[in-house]
Amino acid sequence: MGTPAGTHIPAVSAVHDSAGVAAESAGARPNPEGSGPAARIALAGVHGFGTHHLRNLGRLQAAGAVELVAVADPQPPAPGAVPPSASVYSGLDDLLAATDNLDIVIVATPIQTHAPLALAALATDAELYLEKPPVASLADFNRLCDAAAASGHGVQIGFQSLGSHALTAIAELLAAGTIGNLEGISATGRWVRDRAYYKRSRWAGKRSINGVDVVDGVATNPLAHAVATALRIAGARTVADVASVETELYRANDIESDDTSVIRIRTAAGLAITCALTICATESVEPYVTLHGSAGRAVFHYTEDRLVVETASGKTEQTYGRDDLTENLLEHRNAGTPLLSSLLDSGAFMLVLEAVRTAPLPTLIDPAYVQWEGEGESAHAVVAGIEEALERAGREHATFSELGLPWAVSAPVSFPVPST
Repeated sequence: MGTPAGTHIPAVSAVHDSAGVAAESAGARPNPEGSGPAARIALAGVHGFGTHHLRNLGRLQAAGAVELVAVADPQPPAPGAVPPSASVYSGLDDLLAATDNLDIVIVATPIQTHAPLALAALATDAELYLEKPPVASLADFNRLCDAAAASGHGVQIGFQSLGSHALTAIAELLAAGTIGNLEGISATGRWVRDRAYYKRSRWAGKRSINGVDVVDGVATNPLAHAVATALRIAGARTVADVASVETELYRANDIESDDTSVIRIRTAAGLAITCALTICATESVEPYVTLHGSAGRAVFHYTEDRLVVETASGKTEQTYGRDDLTENLLEHRNAGTPLLSSLLDSGAFMLVLEAVRTAPLPTLIDPAYVQWEGEGESAHAVVAGIEEALERAGREHATFSELGLPWAVSAPVSFPVPST
């Protein structure tokens, strides 16, 4: 079940999967509007993906845009990881009680702590940057939306790919009819994660811990950007933008959650989106979103901000810049700039997460179709023929069982999308 509002969950060190996320923006812009003191920032979670935020905040602090005034984590930060002037607390509650006049609170902690920590942050006068996935259930999402609306503060969700300038280029090529009519979108992700990956924290690979939702599956954490980016390109931002969601979940690893899955979505406008994802590939390849058009296709390699367009006229390739989400949140607070990855605009993604959360347990893939590469904790599972299966699933908008794969003995499960 979802985490009830007000439930206290002890803080735990952040260990989000950060592989494949593009590097921070090359240079920090000056303090937005070029006036006023540096924004006062607090960071909850200084390990795992929190280290990305520490690097980014260091860049922004050097430019005079921010001041990291406090951090919270039950595990002390590494020596030299935070500025000497920053106060260190073991939990966000203590930090907030002791720290006044914060402009932004960044929450980069384990998934199951997002809801209570985000609600605590919204009770202050600060804007909130919340790492992906926003929370671990649709009920928590609705509670968080209500709290955000009541507070009047902005909430940015950490889908970094949504800051890519390539998204504007994609919208323009679709409007121009460069690839003809858009017939469907697919997201393809094939990464490698070893046994040690699932031992990095007590919540890794879990669906829940002591009745508290975690939902650490391939589509909801390591390759969540693939799903979120495909939804954004399709124009599906809010809960109302999604008509249907089907899941077909499998696992090769000894875990609770899924590691090899197909998520099939239909938008309210009738567009098909198929996400074929695994962390049981032969080798890691940068994930991509493909736009299938009647007169060509466009492939967006979102971790690289690289767009490849193929039509009868030939092939073009271009790499774009990216707006930093923390800077965008600063600009929102100071000048009302629209958020690039707002809480409300993650509603469509949260429907996918809820479909995964409420789906039957992932089906164990017959070990006869799983090969283990490497030794000990470095060993990783490889599902037989997975690369071709992912490509076919995306191209044909089919699940693994519909493709007739010998290990795919499950069937797609429809999620009852709530009416809005």
